[in-house]
Amino acid sequence: MTVAEVASRLGVSKMAVYRLIHSGELVAVREGRTFRVPESAVEEMAVELQRHSGTA
Repeated sequence: MTVAEVASRLGVSKMAVYRLIHSGELVAVREGRTFRVPESAVEEMAVELQRHSGTA
């Protein structure tokens, strides 16, 4: 998934996605100048964000 797709799925900004990638919290593969994030990593992050926000 692209950074924009991840941001839309998680409900965060693209900058927040870049921060997650650079901090190592979100796995991504660099393709040239862009990042691609596996869908499985996005789903794991979505679950983690839900858990921390207190919604089930």
